[in-house]
Amino acid sequence: MSKIRVGLMGFGEIGRDIYRLSLNQPEMEVVVISDIGRADILHYLMKTDGRNPVDVRLEGNFLIKDGHKARLVHGVGPKDVPWDAFDVDVVIDSTHKYRTRESMQAHLDSGAKRVILGSLPHDDIDRVIVMGVNDDTMEASDKLVSAASATTNALALMLDNLDQAFGVESAMMTTIHAYTSDQPLRDTAALDFRRSRSAAENIIPNVNISPYWMEHILPRFKGKIEGSALNVPVPMGSLLDLTCVLTKVDTTAEEVNEAMRKAAEKLSNYIEVTEDPIVSSDVIGNTHSVLFDAKGTMKSSKRMIKTLSWYDNSLGQAGRLVDLALAYGKLGSEGGAA
Repeated sequence: MSKIRVGLMGFGEIGRDIYRLSLNQPEMEVVVISDIGRADILHYLMKTDGRNPVDVRLEGNFLIKDGHKARLVHGVGPKDVPWDAFDVDVVIDSTHKYRTRESMQAHLDSGAKRVILGSLPHDDIDRVIVMGVNDDTMEASDKLVSAASATTNALALMLDNLDQAFGVESAMMTTIHAYTSDQPLRDTAALDFRRSRSAAENIIPNVNISPYWMEHILPRFKGKIEGSALNVPVPMGSLLDLTCVLTKVDTTAEEVNEAMRKAAEKLSNYIEVTEDPIVSSDVIGNTHSVLFDAKGTMKSSKRMIKTLSWYDNSLGQAGRLVDLALAYGKLGSEGGAA
């Protein structure tokens, strides 16, 4: 397989993490990066990243690192970059702004061969994929694809594996999520009452659309899952609190933990189990979609189980975007060879 040529739309936290991970992937290379920021500031952010800075050079409008050369271009929207001029195979859009079929199609119209969205879409597209859950449904004809969200990846992996082991009749999820860049640091008028409040000072109840997309990713859960989010004043590191009513009566907490240990052996790229009493900062830098907290499992009544699963909401999602780009690269494109 020839090296996959990747274009990035958006060079925020997830975009920078994708670039960082790509440097260690011999089968792919980021060749162009589109962002509204100045090239020198984007370079500065890569070199000063508090979690994992990259000693990358800026030469003109190119980021250069160990033979990797990525052109920085100024682009506001999907129509602004002539992706075909850079011979891009796949565009990964991590802006969290252009999430409709129409806006994703604009990338194709600008020369991209395939578009992978770094968040959940706002309407129906060709496919929403959670690696380790429904990646067996991928088809070469897919052009507009989503890698779901970090929360959705964690939720789908947990539900799928618990259902296979014990049966899940219904579930309720809450993601305790690090604050995001679209929240204000100080109280300011926004379109939503609670999201007008300071992200740095408050626990903010928020909606989460992951349960809605479960019926597309795992159709057997249609009507069985609801949930919400709490945005909390930490910059990174999130937690999925999942309560399930199981089909199997008298399932113990240790049986649930053992099932997740087996799932982690089978899906080692996506699930990891910790036996340690960790906190949110301990998951930062972990590329798994789920860091299952064995000490957090609780049982109530005969069939109700509560689990805790940590995830780095930027690096974990970046890892799945890289995985998905590689998987589609191996699958090839309709009418073309891999």
